[in-house]
Amino acid sequence: MKVRWRRLGVGLKWGLLGLLVFSISVVTVLRWIDPPGSSFIGQAWIGGWIQGRDRPWVRHEWVPWGDIAPAVPLAVVAAEDQRFPEHLGFDRVELEKAWRNYRKTGRLRGASTLSQQVAKNLFLWGGRSIVRKGCEAWFTLLIELTWSKQRILEVYLNIAQFGPYTYGVGAASWRYFDRPPALLTEGEAALLAAVLPNPELYRLDAPSAYVHSRAAWVRKQMRQLGSGYLDGLALP
Repeated sequence: MKVRWRRLGVGLKWGLLGLLVFSISVVTVLRWIDPPGSSFIGQAWIGGWIQGRDRPWVRHEWVPWGDIAPAVPLAVVAAEDQRFPEHLGFDRVELEKAWRNYRKTGRLRGASTLSQQVAKNLFLWGGRSIVRKGCEAWFTLLIELTWSKQRILEVYLNIAQFGPYTYGVGAASWRYFDRPPALLTEGEAALLAAVLPNPELYRLDAPSAYVHSRAAWVRKQMRQLGSGYLDGLALP
């Protein structure tokens, strides 16, 4: 019995080591190679297949950084993570706010950075389990250590969900504005960023008064940050 448990322990150790090496290798490779999709996009495909859809239903296309209007990444940072250029994947200020809010109300509020969202959307699954959050923290650390900030933003813009079965700024730009992402205006970029908290609820095809008001707030934040706020970021 002791031998069996010892072998099991050795097997688990080697298995864990293998997973660590594999995750490091994959993240490092994706520093230069564009991912064909993401875990969330794959889950959307599977979900549609289970529902019996008989045609391609997931919209997604990769768009390089240089083919995206500069207003788009600025709008996303203004809306989702204004300290993105400064932090190392975890925003201590937002985490402290979330903790104070939890102690006061008993409810958790979002404090995820763009780096954490990339880690989750690209590699993981939804939910708030300790296991998932632990994996998210690990992949966030790897991404921050191996990718540039601009690469993180580039991947985020290409895998974020902007509407039902619509992933990435390329697909969203054509679907909702009928133009390539390089030609998106500041107002359109703000609308895209405005739906990010919940693209299933906040719709770009029929923006609610709340979406328009949030987009106006995003535009105000963009102007406060300044058009050159992300100029210091560089691709590897």
